[in-house]
Amino acid sequence: MKKIILSAIAIMAFAFTNAQSTRFGVKGGLNISSIVGGDVRDANALVGFHIGGLAEIHVVEKFYIQPELLFSTQGAKFDYGFGDDGDVKLNYINIPVLAKYYIVDKKFSVEAGPQLGFLLSAKSDGYDIKDDTKSVDFGFNFGAGYSFTDNFSVGLRYTVGLSPIWDDNIDDSGDLYDSAKNGNFQISAAYKFN
Repeated sequence: MKKIILSAIAIMAFAFTNAQSTRFGVKGGLNISSIVGGDVRDANALVGFHIGGLAEIHVVEKFYIQPELLFSTQGAKFDYGFGDDGDVKLNYINIPVLAKYYIVDKKFSVEAGPQLGFLLSAKSDGYDIKDDTKSVDFGFNFGAGYSFTDNFSVGLRYTVGLSPIWDDNIDDSGDLYDSAKNGNFQISAAYKFN
């Protein structure tokens, strides 16, 4: 974890030292999230949102690095049967670091990269369950975007959860693979400043 945090700090420091080739912006949008894997059953999508900032760092030609800092509401709805349902709501500060490549003349882009999330709160049907959940979440993002102007763009992204949500003992790689994880689909709008 120290290596990931230090890498994120190094990328941010690089952005500030190369400010002439870095653009900053804000973004926000819709989350459609769920909890998948493990013994999770009857999980349905929970609609939430994300909002935060980004830096687009020009590396070479059409290739950019895009670190972001986002507040993100995630979780899932559950159908327990007999008309009884509930939800799990997880709020994170997520730090994705994406490799971004513009395919068509700074209009259409594809992106992929890791994400580190810090849990702020966790509730199940209004009850605090933060003590039962992991405080750090790892994921991997892949997506695409389209720039309408030099400043305004939209994007689609899916985050695949790589680490367990619940604070259970994980004894081996089989337990890790079968554990419940976050899954999150995002639709975003972003504005980059000149």
